[in-house]
Amino acid sequence: MGRGRAKAKQIKVARKLKYYSPDTDLDRLQQELGSDSRKSDSSDPYDDDPDYSAYADKYNVDDDDEYEDD
Repeated sequence: MGRGRAKAKQIKVARKLKYYSPDTDLDRLQQELGSDSRKSDSSDPYDDDPDYSAYADKYNVDDDDEYEDD
């Protein structure tokens, strides 16, 4: 027995978590995350990645040629 009461409590907790939205201090959260609002958002974070296109051209081999039956 008792399953109905436990299930009702789980549903109550789930609804509370789903619909409850606490007052969040977004400025404080931004400070904690170390985000700098003065940075420009237009910069691409991947601009500093090295260019591997030369390796792609060098090592891009069509694997289908290896398995052709003569």
